[in-house]
Amino acid sequence: MSAAIRLQALAAWAWARHHNVLSWYVRPLFPLPLAWSAHERSPAGIAVTLVGLATSMAWFPAPARVDPRVAKFLRFEQEWLTGEWTGRKVLLTVLSPLSLAAFCLAFWRRSPGWGLVVLNAMAAGKVLWGVVSGRGTGWAMLAPAGAGLAVGDVVLVVAVRSLRRGYPAPSAG
Repeated sequence: MSAAIRLQALAAWAWARHHNVLSWYVRPLFPLPLAWSAHERSPAGIAVTLVGLATSMAWFPAPARVDPRVAKFLRFEQEWLTGEWTGRKVLLTVLSPLSLAAFCLAFWRRSPGWGLVVLNAMAAGKVLWGVVSGRGTGWAMLAPAGAGLAVGDVVLVVAVRSLRRGYPAPSAG
């Protein structure tokens, strides 16, 4: 079996598992350890979190039954990823790692306000992209994205307030 065939089989296996909405609820929580790792200035923590984010779509088994809205959105997403790559598509794709870098930089520089702005912009941007580019199919991810964003915002605000109340700041090292 060639490497290309193995890679195709792996991609199909992961894509089938991505239809499990549990991964959709887990993925929006990754900014929490990412923010912590950046705040603690831990490149290893950032790297581990990004690997977790990249692989989390395959953590849960493929569902026995797929919500039709989820299937429709994922069909759009797969067509978008495998279709022709235009300059606009490249620009939109580059926004993801740039947004994650901006998020990390905000917490690395101890600017949680900007971190929250970037977090909310990332979530809104992903849903907006799915709704506009996906001709409405992106609404399928609104509940997981909204729940993850609400948890993320609350946890980050509480953590920042706790740190400002006198808990020792991490070393700059």
